[in-house]
Amino acid sequence: QVQLVESGGGLVQAGGSLRLSCAASGLTFSRYVMGWFRQAPGKEREFVAAISWNGGRTLYADSVKGRFSLSRDNAKNTVYLQMNSLKPEDTANYYCAADLSYGLGSDHSDYEYWGQGTQVTVSS
Repeated sequence: QVQLVESGGGLVQAGGSLRLSCAASGLTFSRYVMGWFRQAPGKEREFVAAISWNGGRTLYADSVKGRFSLSRDNAKNTVYLQMNSLKPEDTANYYCAADLSYGLGSDHSDYEYWGQGTQVTVSS
């Protein structure tokens, strides 16, 4: 049974930082592209970032480029999203997802497995 468990969300002031983690089990983690998406109330789920199986390639949404950084530790079956210079518009529920294909997908339909999400709230 595949499980993706996010952690690290919380309340932070604008300009602050958070690091989200996503721990995976039940799959061969090193074979999967890992992605992060977010969804704010009343809005569609949107792509945030993705990282290739070995961490050699990353893709970021324009809205987070230069502020967020994605990394992974295949020995720990964990992917990390470092979020700096947070803005109130970053407030959302953040989800990690796993995709077995080679490319770095930016559409939610590209991903086979999903976590339950972790809430990030940025106050102004």
